[in-house]
Amino acid sequence: MRLPERPEYIADDHPYDDDPAGDRSGWGLRAALAVMAGTVALGISIMAAGTGGQAPPPQPEDVRREAGAAGGRAGVVEPLPPAVPTWVSIPSIEVEAPLMNVGLDPEGWVEAPPQEIANLAGWYEDAAAPGARGTAVIVGHVDNAAGPAVFYGLGVLRPGDAVEVIREDGVAVAFTVYDVAVYDKDQVPPSVYHDTGRAELRLITCGGSFEQSSGYEDNVVVYARMTDAG
Repeated sequence: MRLPERPEYIADDHPYDDDPAGDRSGWGLRAALAVMAGTVALGISIMAAGTGGQAPPPQPEDVRREAGAAGGRAGVVEPLPPAVPTWVSIPSIEVEAPLMNVGLDPEGWVEAPPQEIANLAGWYEDAAAPGARGTAVIVGHVDNAAGPAVFYGLGVLRPGDAVEVIREDGVAVAFTVYDVAVYDKDQVPPSVYHDTGRAELRLITCGGSFEQSSGYEDNVVVYARMTDAG
């Protein structure tokens, strides 16, 4: 397993051309990982399909910053034993999606869910399990060649919104959003992934402006913490 000494953020930049017979299999998500003082740093860069006339994904308001808010400990519950997650639900943006495990490819990059399956998100299995102590990471495409994908609406989430993750052990873990931020795709801070001593969750997709030659410029990161389980 190749882990670079420092995070590097590299997109699968395969812009579509005007040839209808060309490869329109889409865009990818790759992220280098680094372990720094026990913290996994993950930077995500996603390239859009660039479908003509499609509105850009909704973006958070003025939330570009260095790191997420501390948010206090109100409503926080004790972490659970680890278990594999299978489903993510975000009612406020009508997300109901299965989860697949994603890991590293032979070159040491985070694998993406298949881009042709719009309603599918990926749990990075080498980070914490949702509900266990640590920061769990779920990634999803914002769009594909056919249009909006699973995390298209992620940028409209606000503090107080609910996220639920179902696990193989039958536990439904409830998370509450406490911050939403936008980062340049090559400057996602390692602090996003710090172990806070609690069970936390990050939902990540791309955002910002789109350039055909380089993809989306930014990442949208949603910060949430576990507030219930049952």
